[in-house]
Amino acid sequence: MNKKHWLVYALVTTLFWGVWGALISLPEKNGFPATLIYVVWSLTMIIPALFALKNINWKLETDKKSILYGAIIGFLGAGGQLILFTGAIMEGPAYLIFPIISLSPVVTILLSVIFLKEKASARGWIGIILALLAIPFLSYQDPEGKFFGYLWLVYALLVFLAWGLQAYFMRFANKTMKAESIFFYMMITGLLLSPIAIWMTDFSKVINWGYDGPYLAFAIQILNSVGALTIVYAFRYGKAIIVSPLTNAVAPVITVVISLFLYQVFPHYIILVGMALAVISMFVLAFEEDS
Repeated sequence: MNKKHWLVYALVTTLFWGVWGALISLPEKNGFPATLIYVVWSLTMIIPALFALKNINWKLETDKKSILYGAIIGFLGAGGQLILFTGAIMEGPAYLIFPIISLSPVVTILLSVIFLKEKASARGWIGIILALLAIPFLSYQDPEGKFFGYLWLVYALLVFLAWGLQAYFMRFANKTMKAESIFFYMMITGLLLSPIAIWMTDFSKVINWGYDGPYLAFAIQILNSVGALTIVYAFRYGKAIIVSPLTNAVAPVITVVISLFLYQVFPHYIILVGMALAVISMFVLAFEEDS
């Protein structure tokens, strides 16, 4: 593999996740609950999973170690997403939740440096630091309303830890198993958690089953699923300490830009600072020689 292929996969992830982030709330605004959006997301994972398996001639790794790593990665990712939509956002202030969650690359970087012995050049570290600085700026939201209690903080920290660990294990597992097998198990674990989301759905309320409900959700969530596949490839060919902050910093820039045109909302100056930091970090990391 060309050493720059990791960057192609990482940029596809940031593009798809950026667009996904700008559109994700549309189905819920149209009356399709977040719990069922999770179910739709889990179904969209099947499509790229089949593509991935076909890419390796359906030779799925089924040894105990591969199943274990795949299950860990899958449950960390899908579990984090389920907690986010059914716990954190329902309990607490989004303007505090998302900055906490978006710092998950810190967990990934620390674990990768300590246990995987990953290293970057001075320029690479500059890019990493700029990306990490950009994330909380990009996650800024104006405070709305009052929230009481600390349960939301527990949920937010669980998602923060889950996604940081997932990225680390994704890179770790890529050393011994195929990226395609990893993604297959991610798809399976996502589906396994769907009954929980269905159980948590309040079917006594009116649910929009029209084209702008589940069908729109499917079209939006497929962006997330394809991005999830390409980030597995990015972790296979690139360093976790580079890929993780890059994707977490640049995707929100795309989300903000699309939201600007879509919702006619000009971003806060704090977000503009984050956008500038993220763009600079993207160019610095793109030319990291040690990747």
